[in-house]
Amino acid sequence: MDNSPTALFDSYEQDFSQILQSIQDKLNGEAKDQQGEQRKAALRRVEMELDEADEMVSQMEIEVQGIPQSLRPSYQARIKSAKAALQQHKKLSKDLHAQFSRADLLGSRAGEGAPSDDPYGGASDRTRLLAGTALLEDGSRRLMESQRIALETEEQGSDILRSLRGQREQIQNSRDTLQRADTSIDRASGTLKKMIRRMYQQRVVIGAIVVVLVLLIAIILWAKLWR
Repeated sequence: MDNSPTALFDSYEQDFSQILQSIQDKLNGEAKDQQGEQRKAALRRVEMELDEADEMVSQMEIEVQGIPQSLRPSYQARIKSAKAALQQHKKLSKDLHAQFSRADLLGSRAGEGAPSDDPYGGASDRTRLLAGTALLEDGSRRLMESQRIALETEEQGSDILRSLRGQREQIQNSRDTLQRADTSIDRASGTLKKMIRRMYQQRVVIGAIVVVLVLLIAIILWAKLWR
């Protein structure tokens, strides 16, 4: 698994691009070509995918905080571009909603007083079933995508916890090594102090012996010369 600081951001950006492409396909396809309930269902799916795209942008904004300062400006520019594209698709969706609402309103006014044998106002059971199936499939896909993102986030969190645990063990080992080194230094310092004390003692003893020898030699010489 890629553990680079930008890996999760890139993953969210890729998911955002896929969702945005799906929205564009629906706005240019189903939302324009279909009629009645199917068109309304397509527009509802567009709204849900726009919310999902918003969530992806929010996740990207969170992840960019963990990217090194040297790389962050370029990723912030990518977020800005993603927001602009999302706003453009939101505006297009809103315009289509307004356009189709006006068309439905004008159509309903034109058909007022006209008899109809369809108790669902022209929408057949098959149309409603297809729209419901499409909504269910879209919800299942979003659920699976959310589950995948949650699993990736959990795996990332586990990796971070393992890394922190390893760093903690390294710090503890380093601290233990420093403590042992400090103990060894204290022992060596004590040994050196004992050696220095002994050296001074030996010097005093040697000095005393030399003085005694010098005195003895002087006494012997005085005795021989003056007696």
